[in-house]
Amino acid sequence: MNSGLAPRQTRNTFGDNHRVSTPNLKPSPELSPRIHQAIAQAGGWIGFDRFMAMALYEPGLGYYTNALQKFGAMPSSGSDFVTAPGLSLMFGHTLAVQVRQALQATGKSEVWEFGAGTGALALQLLDSLGDAVARYTIIDLSGSLRARQADTLAPHAHKVRWLDAWPEVIEGVVVGNEVLDAMPVQLLQRTGGVWHERGVVSEGDAFAWEDRPTDLRPPMAIEGEHDYLTEIHPQGEAFIASLAERLKAGRGGAAFFLDYGFPEAEYFHPQRHMGTVMCHQLHQADADPLVAVGQKDITAHVNFTGVALAAQNAGLHVLGYTSQAWFLLNLGLAERMAQASLAERSQAQRLVNEHEMGELFKVIGLATSGDWAAQGFDRGDRSHRL
Repeated sequence: MNSGLAPRQTRNTFGDNHRVSTPNLKPSPELSPRIHQAIAQAGGWIGFDRFMAMALYEPGLGYYTNALQKFGAMPSSGSDFVTAPGLSLMFGHTLAVQVRQALQATGKSEVWEFGAGTGALALQLLDSLGDAVARYTIIDLSGSLRARQADTLAPHAHKVRWLDAWPEVIEGVVVGNEVLDAMPVQLLQRTGGVWHERGVVSEGDAFAWEDRPTDLRPPMAIEGEHDYLTEIHPQGEAFIASLAERLKAGRGGAAFFLDYGFPEAEYFHPQRHMGTVMCHQLHQADADPLVAVGQKDITAHVNFTGVALAAQNAGLHVLGYTSQAWFLLNLGLAERMAQASLAERSQAQRLVNEHEMGELFKVIGLATSGDWAAQGFDRGDRSHRL
């Protein structure tokens, strides 16, 4: 999921469905035929990573590039999911403590956000950071969301710019909330002891699975001989490597990614034999990405060991890795909650509750220099588990 938030009508609350005048707009019927065409041109089969990329990002047609509502707290708004900034303003205000420290440590004044959704997190960060930020750059493949982001960020319009392609150099602090889980993944299926890549074929007007033998393997051996489905993340790891290259081309920077996922040993545990691919539509989860294509989110959990290795191999330092709960508590969330209303505390509690976002979501920090200690990892750092 990319970032996005609870439905309100006023500009500077959570800004979910601004500039969407017709709820539940039907997606264009052109997407499925275009994927069928791609399958035919590829000889009748495409890997799931290509299918996922088209389903989510095909220009103007994919889930993240069409006009469907996506972000909100309730399905009645036509939304599909809510993320942390939509649960509580305290999420972004607390994250800002870490961003401020990182800006000071790197001597920079620019914040970069990938996949900014409705702009809610950006608003919370900008409101909190004030003059510490001279420029806020949003890199987002979804042009359809820019109008909503512009509305939400109107008070800070003089600081905000949008890019739809990577610059050669990135300096400052990068944030990404629920960005890595939306990167296309390859599916690997072990059947009868033989590894296959799971791909997609046409079956009339519908799509179907088809497995083909492959030399691809998970990054670690999977114990046992039982059938096993999992994902590998070459695109997500390439994203981290590209980010590292641009951070190192500049004069320093740091990056913080918050997402649901596991370290490698947990990700490829023998008991996790059904994989982690999941879809979200109208606040309901399902495991079938081959139906309602372009109408629902498709995600996979993040292998944070792969993220850390990609960063280190590209020359970055891992500042830390921990749960979202520990990260936010280290940055003073409990103190903020103590001064808030009961309703505000209740919402913020969901950010750190073990059975909600607190444990499922993790945070990893990366930087061009490892000579400073990031406050968010003061307690509960799990880097040794990566």
